Amino acid sequence: MSIKKLQTGITAFDHISAGGLPYGRTTLISGSSGCGKTLFSAQFLAMGIQLFDQAGVFVTFEEQVEDIRINLRTLNWDIDTWEKEGKWVFVDASQKDDDSLTVGDYDLSGFQVRLERAITKCNAKRVVLDSIGSVFTQFQEMNSIRHELFKVTLALGRLDTTSIITTERTEEYGKVSRLGVEEFLTDNVIILRNVLSEEKRRRTIEILKFRGSMHEKGENLFTIHPEQAIVIIPLSAMDLKYRSSSVRVTSGVAKLDEMCGGGFYRDSIILVSGSIGAGKTLLVANFINGIQKKERCLLLAFEESREQLFRNATGWGQDFAKLEEDGQLKVVCIYPEVSSLEDHLLNIQAIVKEFKPDRIAIDSLSALSRTSTDKAFREFIIALTSFLKHQEITGMFTVTTTLLSGGTSDTEGNISPLTDTIILLRYVEMSGDMQRSLSVLKMRGSKHDSSIRGFTIDDKGINIGEPFIGVSGILTGIPLRS
Repeated sequence: MSIKKLQTGITAFDHISAGGLPYGRTTLISGSSGCGKTLFSAQFLAMGIQLFDQAGVFVTFEEQVEDIRINLRTLNWDIDTWEKEGKWVFVDASQKDDDSLTVGDYDLSGFQVRLERAITKCNAKRVVLDSIGSVFTQFQEMNSIRHELFKVTLALGRLDTTSIITTERTEEYGKVSRLGVEEFLTDNVIILRNVLSEEKRRRTIEILKFRGSMHEKGENLFTIHPEQAIVIIPLSAMDLKYRSSSVRVTSGVAKLDEMCGGGFYRDSIILVSGSIGAGKTLLVANFINGIQKKERCLLLAFEESREQLFRNATGWGQDFAKLEEDGQLKVVCIYPEVSSLEDHLLNIQAIVKEFKPDRIAIDSLSALSRTSTDKAFREFIIALTSFLKHQEITGMFTVTTTLLSGGTSDTEGNISPLTDTIILLRYVEMSGDMQRSLSVLKMRGSKHDSSIRGFTIDDKGINIGEPFIGVSGILTGIPLRS
């Protein structure tokens, strides 16, 4: 028989935990300082009240109650009203400045009475104890710690509550808890991490133990959003059940449409790879200018300013200002370093849901990749492409190669397997003259012109010419006449 689950109301967590926390049991949340233990626990109570009308008790062993109230108000949780209505009850068990040191035997009997009274008073279904580790400094014997924690967890189960106990750990990939005993006395263990890697922080959540219950294995990314609190981004939630359209949309360049067999598929992801100045942003501008009436395009620029983009578009005979005035274009320019990749993903999703574009262009992914590790960037790309595919949005992403003559970029290795179409832009030195080339390297589900063609740029944009005949080695940067 499967164990009954209590939905936390934290959507993605309920997914990776296969339904929520095991009902009537105690879950230990362990993590280093600043990883989000208190916030996760408070969110568990807040969602219980908002979504399920379940009262909760919050026990604090460290922070003062008023400090917690102030912090939680920033998330627009109406803690004060909930307290007045008896839906949220604080139990202040924190150490006061005038508390005397305990000498001799110490136990939690007095605290347990207060806790049971608070639970009974509001008929609480959810309880948080934050953080139990500070209490154990009062004990001299490890056996005493085990005994007292066992009594508390037993009482919580007897009162038909689903509970969270938080504790500290001293390292991200070491002992589960600081004392090494807490995890053996609780039914479930969750670890929150805030790992520093390559001078970048990466938050993850892992369900280490759910006694007798199924759950997703491994770590999942999460971020702390100023309005949504803990937001988990589980890769396991990304499924392959999106639809595939046979409808073609224009690239904005007639010759490129011809090379692609009639244009891009409507819900495809197009990768444009090239070195600095090869014409990537120009191709994006044509992609934007190709939108039809009642279509919308979202441009996310991570390298150039709004003024620079509009000026360049004007130089190619395109009027971004008019498109924006007509509501067909939305341009968002932001430095990649201002947020983590997880926050960028949430921001993109929010803009897409509000603006409802038919197309999205990102220029460039290489700039975004600077802000994270390879693993985090790969997970970001998987989440982003899955989201766009489910929304049936045509996406064009640019990446920058490290060599002027071409080659590949670190970014390409993470995204190229997830794209439907790859367009390569390269410089070609021919008889002392630097020329540009374009080729469609890949196009899923469609015949395409695989020739390497020269192109020029003028005040009307991009002009694709004829294939290079009798020349090999263009993509390697070392062209040779045959």
